[in-house]
Amino acid sequence: MQFIKSDIDIDFVGRRNIAFIISGLLIIISILSLIIHQGPRFGIDFAGGTLIQIKFDSPTDMNRIKTGLATIDLGESTVQRFGSLKDNEFLIRTNKSVSTTKEFAAALEKAVTSSGSKGAEIQRIEMVGPQVGQDLREKALFAIFYTLLFITVYISGRFELKWILSAVMAGALMSAVYLLSFFNVSIAFLISAAMLITLFLFWVLSLKYAMGAIVALIHDVIITVGIFSIFDKEFTLPIVAALLTIIGYSLNDTIIVFDRIRENLRIHRNKKPHDFVINRSINETLSRTILTSGTTLIVVVSLFVLGGGIIHDFAFALMVGMVVGVYSSIYVASPILIAFQGMGKKR
Repeated sequence: MQFIKSDIDIDFVGRRNIAFIISGLLIIISILSLIIHQGPRFGIDFAGGTLIQIKFDSPTDMNRIKTGLATIDLGESTVQRFGSLKDNEFLIRTNKSVSTTKEFAAALEKAVTSSGSKGAEIQRIEMVGPQVGQDLREKALFAIFYTLLFITVYISGRFELKWILSAVMAGALMSAVYLLSFFNVSIAFLISAAMLITLFLFWVLSLKYAMGAIVALIHDVIITVGIFSIFDKEFTLPIVAALLTIIGYSLNDTIIVFDRIRENLRIHRNKKPHDFVINRSINETLSRTILTSGTTLIVVVSLFVLGGGIIHDFAFALMVGMVVGVYSSIYVASPILIAFQGMGKKR
């Protein structure tokens, strides 16, 4: 099925400077939001504490629930509505790890009903200790970091046949980060430093395809996490799964474009300018990009609208990440190849 005519000629490359400005602004806004909020708003998966979902038979005011909670020792707790108004469901979050026994559930129901809220029913109680939350945070960062490094090996090997060079570099970086993690150094700082060193090595070693792919993936992750911070949404384990899914999806789209660029560079070797070949390749893969992204996005939007509160944030992360991922494949990954070409001419 051909959604777009094969002879379409949109000047994507000519508008790359505008795209760089837009991407730069989005990244700056995302980082500023994370600084202002002191990082993502971690859910109990990462921050530790207790999450309680409670349902009432009739409409209930949140202030009544808070009044009832004050009668039992829950530490610092917050109450927010969950789902639609007619569901009469609420989420109670506390920074204290409490026992999830039947006695505690009964005491909680009694506390909230004593304040005037009728027909309370505990739907679920989830508890995560603070040490477990910290371990999960570190493992989530390692998962994203290792994924990006393995991708660099694959891209460098597939497009530039530098399997050994990229594998040695990735192995050295992973080993260094793993060993330094035992010396009470912030894992977030270590991984950030390692990614900057990785990008520097890509530039020095002229691993242009790997550089383009990784910059695009980092761009997607930062903007997605930043939007979560801007909307003050919780960062939980399902969101990490969504980020890894976004990385895979965005990489797939980037590889499709890179494959066509490599083919066209062989066909038009020394006959057409580099800018023309890359722009032609993006236009030739545009139909496939729109069809693949569009059909996937329909499913994700359906999950977002109809999936309910449990899957709402996961679907939102996928929705944002897929849109940003398609954008980065065209306006971030591909123009980096042009930057390397310009650097080669200067040399």
